[in-house]
Amino acid sequence: MSTLKIGLELFCQEGPAAVEKIRAAADADLFLDLKLHDIPATVAGAARAVRPLAPRFLTVHAAGGPAMVTAAAEALPDTSIAAVTILTSLSAVVLDRLGIAGPPESAAVRLAALAVDAGARAVVCSPQEVAAVRSAVGPDVVLITPGVRPAGADHQDQARVATPAEALAAGADLLVIGRPITGAPDPGEAAARIGTNLR
Repeated sequence: MSTLKIGLELFCQEGPAAVEKIRAAADADLFLDLKLHDIPATVAGAARAVRPLAPRFLTVHAAGGPAMVTAAAEALPDTSIAAVTILTSLSAVVLDRLGIAGPPESAAVRLAALAVDAGARAVVCSPQEVAAVRSAVGPDVVLITPGVRPAGADHQDQARVATPAEALAAGADLLVIGRPITGAPDPGEAAARIGTNLR
């Protein structure tokens, strides 16, 4: 396993101690998934606050705008800022109600291009948009795909999903597979089974 994610729920509960525990148990890059979204000065301050944790990736919302993404990238130059495009829980119907123009793919591509131009070195998008985002941002940007579910698994609150194999085939670099693993009776066995099915 090359990358381990610490999300908002765990970080709010355990704080930096969560990072220490994970690093003690595994030699892996840290994906700090906090989805920062605020004015540029506040996001820069938050990014500086997590600098001692040395995350490989830190998420911010692309919808915060280019100045916010740039502020995060400049505050944490040794970390790849990962810009979240459209949450995988949002359907086309909900996006329309929110006033976000176009289908999810178009919106994700626009936000990805904006964020990369502003200094993001990674993009978070659903596996259904990853091919279009790859085409827009090029080969050097890391694409991270949540909303990944093994075949036959419950989609839960995810609206735009794909299987691990489908996400990789579309061009994803890192897959986020949460509850199908963490909610399983034996998380280790569930993770191993998913990995075996990708070989």
